[in-house]
Amino acid sequence: MHFKDTILNDLADKANVAQFVSYDPTLTQRYSRIYGYETNDKFTSINEAISAVLNQSVENSVNIRSFDPKDPKSREFFYGLKDINQIEESLQRLSSEGLYTIVNETIDINDGGVSGVILGDVIEFAPGDTPRCVEKPGTASLPREIGLNLLKIVYGFLPALDYSPQTRVEFSIHPLRRGFLHDHTIIWELEDIGISHANANINWPNRFSQFIGDKTYGLLIAYLLNLPVPYTTVISRKIAPFSFGQSTGCTETWIRTSPMVQMPGKFTTKRGWCDPFELMKTEDPDDNAIASILSQIGIEAAYSGALIVGKNEEIIIEGIQGYGEDFMIGQKHSMELPDDILNSVKNIYKQVVEQLGAVRMEWVADSQKIWVVQLHQGSTKSYGNTIYPGSVSYYYKFDVKQGLEELRHLISTINPHSEGIILMGDVGITSHFGDVLRRAKIPSKIEAVEKIFNNENDDI
Repeated sequence: MHFKDTILNDLADKANVAQFVSYDPTLTQRYSRIYGYETNDKFTSINEAISAVLNQSVENSVNIRSFDPKDPKSREFFYGLKDINQIEESLQRLSSEGLYTIVNETIDINDGGVSGVILGDVIEFAPGDTPRCVEKPGTASLPREIGLNLLKIVYGFLPALDYSPQTRVEFSIHPLRRGFLHDHTIIWELEDIGISHANANINWPNRFSQFIGDKTYGLLIAYLLNLPVPYTTVISRKIAPFSFGQSTGCTETWIRTSPMVQMPGKFTTKRGWCDPFELMKTEDPDDNAIASILSQIGIEAAYSGALIVGKNEEIIIEGIQGYGEDFMIGQKHSMELPDDILNSVKNIYKQVVEQLGAVRMEWVADSQKIWVVQLHQGSTKSYGNTIYPGSVSYYYKFDVKQGLEELRHLISTINPHSEGIILMGDVGITSHFGDVLRRAKIPSKIEAVEKIFNNENDDI
C-alpha cells in the first residue's frame, strides 16, 4: 500500500512542506500540516480545514491530488482552486470513486524563486519550474557551497538545505515564506542514496543566468571564486534588488545593463547615475532583452582592457590607459601594456581556469589591484589579426567608425559559409567588435588603417 499523505506527513517531521490536509474515501480527515495550527490538528468540518489552508496560502488557492494506495500512479489533479464550494464538491466526487485526497496550498513556480536538487557536492536549480527541472537542459549546476552562497546573495537568506551529502533533496525556495513552518525553503522529497561522486559543471548561459542577466551571473561567479569585483547592486525585473562585491575606494557610480544573454556593446554602459527604469523602457521596450540593471561602484582606472583565450590556448590581453569603454567599442586601439599589468591580469585568469575552463573577461586596474568587471566562459579561435577563422570567397570591408549596430546589420545580411568581414581601423581583437563577430561565427579579421600624419604646418 502506498499512502502518499502518510509519506508527506512523515516528511513534515523532518522539513518544511507545503501546507495540506488529507482525507480518506469517507472524507474522514487523516493528516494536516498548516501554519499556525497544531501538528495534525483535527478540524470540525471540511469547510473549516479548507478555509485554514486558503487563508494561510500566499496565493489564497489550493490544489487537490487524488490517489489509490493500491496504485502508486496519481489520479485526477486540480490546480489553483479558490472557491470553497467548488473544492468541497470536487472532494465529494473523488471520494465517491473510492479515492484518497490531499488538499495543499498552491505554490506559484513563477514567484521569482527557484526549484532544484542538491546531492553530494552538487546543487542544480532553475527558475519557473519544479525540481524536475534537473531533467531538462539549461539548469544551473554549481558546487554545493558556491551554489548556496549564490542563492543567499540573490535572495537574502541561506536556503534550509543542511542535509547530509548522501541525501538527495528536492527543494524549492521562495521570496515569500510558505509551508507549514512558514519558511522560504520547501522540501518536496528526501531520499538517502549513499555517496555521490558527481561533480558540478559550472556553465552558463543557463536558465538562471538568463533570469538575472548574463553579466550579473558572471560577476557573481567571479565574486564567489574570490576574484575582486566592484560593489554592485542589481536592480532586476523579476526579483528584489540585491548586492555583492567589494569597496573600490571610489565614490563614483557606473550604470551597466545586463541582458539575458551576452549582447556585446549593444546596451548602455554609463559613468554616473541615470534613471534605471527609464533606461530599461528606452532600450528594451518589449521587456525581452535586458534582465537587470547594475549600479556599480567606480574604479580609479589606471588601465582597462579585456582578456580572451585564442587559438592553441593563447592568452590575449589588450587594453588602454584610463577607462576602457572607448577601447571596447573600437574608438581607441590597444596600447602596449606594462609587464606588471599583464602579469596581474594573467594571475587573475589562472585563479579561475581550473574551475571554469577558458574564460573571457573585462578588467580594470587601479593602483592596487586588477578588478573584474565582466566574466564569460569559453575560449575563442582568434589568433594574430584573425578574429574568427574560415575560408570564404569574399570579404566585406567594414569601417569600425560606423559602429556596432551597423556591424550587426551587415552580419544579418551575409552568408557566413561564403562571405566574411574585414574590420578596417584601429580596433582590438578583444573589443566588442571581435565579440560580436565571434558570437556570430563570421570569418573575420582586422586590417589596421595606416596612420598618416601631416607635418607641413609643424614648427621645425
